[in-house]
Amino acid sequence: MKISDVRVRLVQKEDSKLKAVASITIEDCFVIHDVKVIEGNEGYFVAMPSRKNSDGEYKDIAHPINTETRQNVIDTVLEAFKDELAKV
Repeated sequence: MKISDVRVRLVQKEDSKLKAVASITIEDCFVIHDVKVIEGNEGYFVAMPSRKNSDGEYKDIAHPINTETRQNVIDTVLEAFKDELAKV
């Protein structure tokens, strides 16, 4: 799987753990919106788009199904996020 494009929008709220929202394009034919970059206790991490269900729990609505693909998404999104931070 080739991620052909990543677009990152930085979040400008100082007190928010949410630092950016990204959209990734896969092989120039499929887009996933609302991929989040969140600041955690051990650095930044990537959260896939999710929806709150009737029990109040959040469930991913799109996500990689194997470790290799997940790591590719994480690495690519975090790299684009850091590039965007460097521009500011």
